[in-house]
Amino acid sequence: MNALISSDNVLVLWAIIVLWSAISIYLEQRYQWAAKVSGAIIALLGAMILSNLNIIPVESPVYDSIWGYVVPLALPFLLFQCNIKKIWKESGRLLILFLISAIGTMVGSLIGFTLLKNHIPELGSIAGVMTGTYIGGTVNFVAVASSFDLSGELLSAAIVSDNLLMVLYFFLLIAMPSLTFFRKMFTHPYVDQIEKTGTKGDETLAAAYWGRKEISLKDIAFGFAASCVIVALSDTLSGVLKTAIPTSNAFLSTFNILISNKYLLITTIAMLCATFVPKFFGEIRGTQEIGTFLVYLFLTVIGVPASIKLIIEKSPLLLVFCAIMVLSNMIFTFGFAKIFKFHLEEAIMASNANIGGPTTAAAMAISKGWTNLVAPVLLIGTLGYVLGTYFGIFIGTLLMG
Repeated sequence: MNALISSDNVLVLWAIIVLWSAISIYLEQRYQWAAKVSGAIIALLGAMILSNLNIIPVESPVYDSIWGYVVPLALPFLLFQCNIKKIWKESGRLLILFLISAIGTMVGSLIGFTLLKNHIPELGSIAGVMTGTYIGGTVNFVAVASSFDLSGELLSAAIVSDNLLMVLYFFLLIAMPSLTFFRKMFTHPYVDQIEKTGTKGDETLAAAYWGRKEISLKDIAFGFAASCVIVALSDTLSGVLKTAIPTSNAFLSTFNILISNKYLLITTIAMLCATFVPKFFGEIRGTQEIGTFLVYLFLTVIGVPASIKLIIEKSPLLLVFCAIMVLSNMIFTFGFAKIFKFHLEEAIMASNANIGGPTTAAAMAISKGWTNLVAPVLLIGTLGYVLGTYFGIFIGTLLMG
């Protein structure tokens, strides 16, 4: 059945995506209920509703443009403030918990494979793909999937299951600071501070964080110029490395995929620029605001493929498999957080950075008012982009063998 708006109606689809992203931001900053849900979830849910009601198509060149251009451009903007030397001390604790959380993801994939291998075709490959995306992000989904010969139908069902589980889990993570069980189990200094200080009048935490700041035309120009140069350089370097590094055996093939990955190169170059040329990149104003808006476009688009109908028709057990992985991640993250006395907010951020990636984790931290965790969670989340592909290919190769 064709959608009300055709996939080639480019301008209308761009208008819907940009408008809904803007509305999500407005709602989060205007209403307390929306701030509790977060603009990220509102963006995701809005796109899910529009696609499931068959108003917008599931596939379109517009979405491809956002994946191909908007997402790469957003990364440098968000990383221009990530001076590794400056925030290493702040992210050290979170990094440890993030790595434990990643182990939980891999254990979950092994458990899910053992339980469901006789019921889901090509599950070894799917397990590798889901391990990659649940440690890193969609970039790892694409990178790992390209390494295995998966059927298009099964891959689509996996994408749908991934998106739906991610949305549901985000709801739980967002609700945790308000649940008595988790408040009794963990210390929660960030939540306590927010409840103590509050916000001005009816102003939401997101509105307080994203208050008006001084920004000039030069800031906008330099921000976009630097981001475009980094993306172009990374794309070119990716092609060179992909050709130069041989793929004659499994190790070299994996090494090729890791080293030549465009998103990993963008992250690396942007972070090196922020770390070693902080006086230039760190002083460009408005980069967080522009980068975050670009992320909202991304958040809206990733909600589009989450077709509940497709899951029911094609492979409902894939949803169960993803749920096992997410549950394992949660048990490992919060279990070790309790043992080693991590704060509740740190556990939420570490798990979010695994399952959703740095952008969704940062968006949640911002919406909750945990501003001191924004930079560290971006840092560990981008590390997930490095680890996700490696571990995803490892798990997939192991289970396929």
